[in-house]
Amino acid sequence: MQVQTVSLPNDLRPAEHPRQAGPTVTEIANEWLSPSDGILVPQKTYRPHTQSDRRRYVDEVELEPPIMFFTQNPHRCGIPLMDALNGRFMNLADRDDPMFVNRGPSVSIRLMWPGYTQWSKQIPTRDFRTPPQPVTRSKLAKNVAKTIQRFMQDMERTPMEEDAVPQWRVGSGHIQLHDLVLVGLQHVSMGSWQAYVVLRQGP
Repeated sequence: MQVQTVSLPNDLRPAEHPRQAGPTVTEIANEWLSPSDGILVPQKTYRPHTQSDRRRYVDEVELEPPIMFFTQNPHRCGIPLMDALNGRFMNLADRDDPMFVNRGPSVSIRLMWPGYTQWSKQIPTRDFRTPPQPVTRSKLAKNVAKTIQRFMQDMERTPMEEDAVPQWRVGSGHIQLHDLVLVGLQHVSMGSWQAYVVLRQGP
């Protein structure tokens, strides 16, 4: 399943599209990923339901560049979710960089997983030191891995939508955490970041 991105001139873009400088997570990931790396799980971009919320939380907000997770030795796009969950960050590039420096105490991590209703969970942007400091890239990766693990647990016994593609079913016997690689977070509204993952191919 190919995820295609189409660039439109500014005057042709729908009004609800956010003001976002630079490439998206999917555009960056597709530059790096090869067929042997797997396939980017296709997601619609999150948008608030009402027009007033879209205007307040998306259109009138200067959305930040994506947060990407690159690994070294070899240099690749993405960190396996099991590595992030278990604190294996030796190869995570810039793992000690502070994240969400100018944000409030929490952000929502969103998933628009194909075949399921949209889902979100809040994670902290600060650690538990005194005084609290911004979480690092490695801590953020771990928090997102825990969030996606929770999503998969919540969806384990949830039927997929009627027109869903069975390929994207999550849970035992289907897609599990060890099958996924976290590539990045896209800032999609004032307090929300959407997580993008790759489904690995083969064992």
